Amino acid sequence: MGDRVKSRQGPPKANGHRFHGDPERFHLLAEFIGERFGNSVEYVADVAGGQGMLARELRKRLNYRVEVVDPRGWTLKGVESRAVPYLAKDAAYYDLVVGLHPDQALREVVHSALGTATVIVPCCNFWRDDQRLGRDALAESIAQWFDQNKVRYERVEFAFRGPQNLGFVTAPPETD
Repeated sequence: MGDRVKSRQGPPKANGHRFHGDPERFHLLAEFIGERFGNSVEYVADVAGGQGMLARELRKRLNYRVEVVDPRGWTLKGVESRAVPYLAKDAAYYDLVVGLHPDQALREVVHSALGTATVIVPCCNFWRDDQRLGRDALAESIAQWFDQNKVRYERVEFAFRGPQNLGFVTAPPETD
Protein backbone atom coordinates (compact mmCIF):
# COMPACT_ATOMS: atom_id res chain seq x y z
CA MET A 1 0.00 0.00 0.00
CA GLY A 2 1.35 3.38 -0.98
CA ASP A 3 4.71 2.04 -2.14
CA ARG A 4 6.35 4.30 -4.64
CA VAL A 5 8.26 2.81 -7.48
CA LYS A 6 11.55 4.57 -7.97
CA SER A 7 12.92 4.81 -11.45
CA ARG A 8 15.89 2.55 -11.93
CA GLN A 9 17.09 4.75 -14.71
CA GLY A 10 19.68 7.22 -13.42
CA PRO A 11 21.26 10.18 -15.15
CA PRO A 12 22.60 9.60 -18.69
CA LYS A 13 26.01 8.02 -19.09
CA ALA A 14 29.13 9.23 -20.87
CA ASN A 15 31.88 6.64 -21.28
CA GLY A 16 30.25 4.51 -18.58
CA HIS A 17 30.01 7.37 -16.04
CA ARG A 18 26.73 8.99 -14.97
CA PHE A 19 26.22 12.73 -15.46
CA HIS A 20 23.35 15.17 -15.25
CA GLY A 21 22.57 17.02 -18.46
CA ASP A 22 23.52 16.05 -21.97
CA PRO A 23 26.37 13.51 -21.76
CA GLU A 24 27.45 14.51 -25.27
CA ARG A 25 28.43 18.00 -24.09
CA PHE A 26 31.93 16.89 -23.09
CA HIS A 27 32.79 15.37 -26.46
CA LEU A 28 31.08 18.16 -28.43
CA LEU A 29 32.74 20.98 -26.49
CA ALA A 30 36.15 19.28 -26.76
CA GLU A 31 35.61 18.96 -30.51
CA PHE A 32 34.67 22.66 -30.72
CA ILE A 33 37.76 23.68 -28.72
CA GLY A 34 40.02 21.57 -30.92
CA GLU A 35 38.58 23.09 -34.10
CA ARG A 36 38.74 26.62 -32.73
CA PHE A 37 42.12 26.61 -30.99
CA GLY A 38 44.02 23.72 -32.58
CA ASN A 39 47.69 23.76 -31.59
CA SER A 40 47.57 27.35 -30.34
CA VAL A 41 46.92 26.15 -26.78
CA GLU A 42 48.66 23.58 -24.63
CA TYR A 43 47.73 24.25 -20.99
CA VAL A 44 44.00 24.30 -20.18
CA ALA A 45 42.08 24.87 -16.96
CA ASP A 46 38.75 23.05 -16.71
CA VAL A 47 37.17 25.21 -14.01
CA ALA A 48 34.56 23.57 -11.78
CA GLY A 49 35.07 20.54 -13.99
CA GLY A 50 33.59 18.06 -11.54
CA GLN A 51 34.68 14.53 -12.36
CA GLY A 52 36.84 15.71 -15.24
CA MET A 53 35.10 14.26 -18.29
CA LEU A 54 35.83 17.39 -20.36
CA ALA A 55 39.45 17.35 -19.19
CA ARG A 56 39.72 13.69 -20.15
CA GLU A 57 38.27 14.39 -23.63
CA LEU A 58 40.64 17.33 -24.19
CA ARG A 59 43.66 15.30 -23.13
CA LYS A 60 42.85 12.10 -24.99
CA ARG A 61 41.55 13.58 -28.22
CA LEU A 62 43.66 16.73 -28.50
CA ASN A 63 46.71 16.03 -26.34
CA TYR A 64 46.17 19.22 -24.32
CA ARG A 65 47.61 19.39 -20.81
CA VAL A 66 44.45 19.89 -18.76
CA GLU A 67 43.77 20.14 -15.07
CA VAL A 68 40.43 20.35 -13.34
CA VAL A 69 40.33 23.21 -10.83
CA ASP A 70 37.43 22.38 -8.53
CA PRO A 71 37.29 22.57 -4.72
CA ARG A 72 35.10 19.45 -4.56
CA GLY A 73 38.10 17.33 -5.56
CA TRP A 74 36.31 14.28 -6.91
CA THR A 75 37.78 13.70 -10.33
CA LEU A 76 37.99 10.41 -12.16
CA LYS A 77 41.13 8.33 -11.88
CA GLY A 78 43.93 9.68 -14.06
CA VAL A 79 42.55 13.22 -14.38
CA GLU A 80 44.93 15.93 -13.16
CA SER A 81 43.26 18.22 -10.67
CA ARG A 82 43.66 20.83 -7.98
CA ALA A 83 41.03 20.76 -5.22
CA VAL A 84 40.97 24.53 -4.71
CA PRO A 85 38.62 27.34 -5.70
CA TYR A 86 39.56 28.89 -9.04
CA LEU A 87 40.68 32.52 -9.01
CA ALA A 88 40.94 34.75 -12.08
CA LYS A 89 44.52 35.68 -11.12
CA ASP A 90 45.45 32.05 -11.91
CA ALA A 91 44.48 32.51 -15.57
CA ALA A 92 48.03 33.57 -16.43
CA TYR A 93 49.16 29.95 -15.94
CA TYR A 94 46.93 28.70 -18.76
CA ASP A 95 46.58 29.20 -22.49
CA LEU A 96 42.83 28.59 -22.21
CA VAL A 97 40.36 28.68 -19.33
CA VAL A 98 37.17 26.68 -19.83
CA GLY A 99 34.06 27.03 -17.70
CA LEU A 100 31.44 24.49 -18.78
CA HIS A 101 28.63 25.26 -16.34
CA PRO A 102 31.07 26.69 -13.75
CA ASP A 103 28.41 27.53 -11.14
CA GLN A 104 29.92 29.65 -8.32
CA ALA A 105 33.16 30.07 -10.29
CA LEU A 106 31.36 31.95 -13.09
CA ARG A 107 32.59 35.43 -12.09
CA GLU A 108 36.19 34.27 -11.79
CA VAL A 109 36.06 32.52 -15.17
CA VAL A 110 34.54 35.60 -16.84
CA HIS A 111 37.15 37.85 -15.22
CA SER A 112 39.85 35.52 -16.58
CA ALA A 113 38.95 36.83 -20.03
CA LEU A 114 40.89 39.99 -19.18
CA GLY A 115 44.14 38.05 -19.48
CA THR A 116 43.65 34.81 -21.40
CA ALA A 117 41.37 33.09 -23.88
CA THR A 118 38.24 31.56 -22.39
CA VAL A 119 35.35 29.34 -23.36
CA ILE A 120 32.42 29.97 -21.04
CA VAL A 121 29.08 28.18 -20.94
CA PRO A 122 27.15 29.59 -17.97
CA CYS A 123 24.33 27.56 -16.48
CA CYS A 124 23.21 29.38 -13.38
CA ASN A 125 22.98 32.97 -12.29
CA PHE A 126 26.05 33.21 -10.12
CA TRP A 127 26.84 36.39 -12.04
CA ARG A 128 24.52 38.86 -10.30
CA ASP A 129 23.33 38.67 -6.73
CA ASP A 130 20.85 41.52 -7.12
CA GLN A 131 18.74 40.12 -9.94
CA ARG A 132 17.43 36.75 -11.10
CA LEU A 133 18.51 36.18 -14.70
CA GLY A 134 17.37 33.57 -17.19
CA ARG A 135 19.68 32.10 -19.83
CA ASP A 136 19.42 34.93 -22.36
CA ALA A 137 19.47 37.75 -19.78
CA LEU A 138 22.50 36.16 -18.12
CA ALA A 139 24.32 36.01 -21.46
CA GLU A 140 23.41 39.63 -22.17
CA SER A 141 24.68 40.78 -18.76
CA ILE A 142 28.00 38.96 -19.28
CA ALA A 143 28.29 40.43 -22.80
CA GLN A 144 27.81 43.92 -21.35
CA TRP A 145 30.67 43.27 -18.92
CA PHE A 146 32.86 42.14 -21.83
CA ASP A 147 31.96 45.31 -23.75
CA GLN A 148 32.74 47.54 -20.75
CA ASN A 149 36.11 45.85 -20.30
CA LYS A 150 36.98 45.67 -24.02
CA VAL A 151 37.15 41.88 -24.00
CA ARG A 152 36.82 40.49 -27.52
CA TYR A 153 34.12 37.85 -27.61
CA GLU A 154 31.83 35.79 -29.76
CA ARG A 155 28.50 34.34 -28.63
CA VAL A 156 28.16 30.68 -29.48
CA GLU A 157 25.25 28.27 -29.31
CA PHE A 158 27.01 24.97 -28.74
CA ALA A 159 25.93 21.74 -30.46
CA PHE A 160 24.81 19.92 -27.32
CA ARG A 161 21.22 19.96 -26.04
CA GLY A 162 20.11 23.08 -24.20
CA PRO A 163 18.82 25.08 -22.67
CA GLN A 164 22.25 25.66 -21.08
CA ASN A 165 24.20 25.58 -24.34
CA LEU A 166 24.66 29.31 -24.98
CA GLY A 167 28.14 30.62 -24.25
CA PHE A 168 31.14 32.68 -25.23
CA VAL A 169 34.58 32.34 -26.72
CA THR A 170 36.81 35.24 -25.68
CA ALA A 171 40.18 36.80 -26.28
CA PRO A 172 41.79 39.36 -23.95
CA PRO A 173 41.55 43.07 -24.74
CA GLU A 174 44.10 44.28 -27.26
CA THR A 175 46.96 46.22 -25.74
CA ASP A 176 47.82 49.62 -27.14
